[in-house]
Amino acid sequence: MRIDPPVIAGEREMLVSWLEWHRATLALKCAGLDREQLVLRSVAPSNMSLLGLVRHMADVERIWFRRVLAGEDAPGIWWTEEQPDGEWENVDPADPEEAFASWHAECDFARRAVEEAPSLDVTGVRHGRDVSLRWILVHMIEEYARHNGHADLLRERIDGSVGE
Repeated sequence: MRIDPPVIAGEREMLVSWLEWHRATLALKCAGLDREQLVLRSVAPSNMSLLGLVRHMADVERIWFRRVLAGEDAPGIWWTEEQPDGEWENVDPADPEEAFASWHAECDFARRAVEEAPSLDVTGVRHGRDVSLRWILVHMIEEYARHNGHADLLRERIDGSVGE
């Protein structure tokens, strides 16, 4: 269920609310679809699908909150150095329940990491550079917003559903 972000709030509450809204939007775009619909690709040459988006966002959450912010050695869930687009390319045999469970687990980890951070100025390291939690949250909102646009088009192709 999506909850509209507040129009007046502190910075952390505002950023977290928008991130949660975008997470819920991706879930909404996938709701009620069967496996075949979730793996349906957009149009050639793109290999994008709703299930691929869910898998991609699980990896994105993992990278920014586990690897960067928490400093964990967390390899990609579906991508590897040999197959950097694995989350997109290997959806035909994929299990949607596994993908959604992984995405939810990574979102839960991220929520705890944000909640436990004493401030938005806490930093992690990405490619040798310090990155603030504030920057990570803004980036995650941008990442979901862009991909939710893709999800909207994919869903419209599947069953004509449109909207936020």
